[in-house]
Amino acid sequence: MPRRDDLHKILIIGSGPIVIGQACEFDYSGTQACRALKGEGYEVVLVNSNPATIMTDPEIADRTYVEPLTVESVTAIIEKERPDALL
Repeated sequence: MPRRDDLHKILIIGSGPIVIGQACEFDYSGTQACRALKGEGYEVVLVNSNPATIMTDPEIADRTYVEPLTVESVTAIIEKERPDALL
């Protein structure tokens, strides 16, 4: 898929708390999404409530928020960051 020039900043909402045994799949796919988007030149902002994940590593996203995945907290981050897209 070609890169979209109308998108510059993308907010990725992590999976949050997950069941033991399923963490690997969610963590891997989210991390790969961050890396792929950064590799295409997009600014990536991540919000995840689970600090014990590779997704929250400082090298994965341009900015990371470890916050509860509630409507209120995610809305506040969207208002602050003003992303062009959500994933």
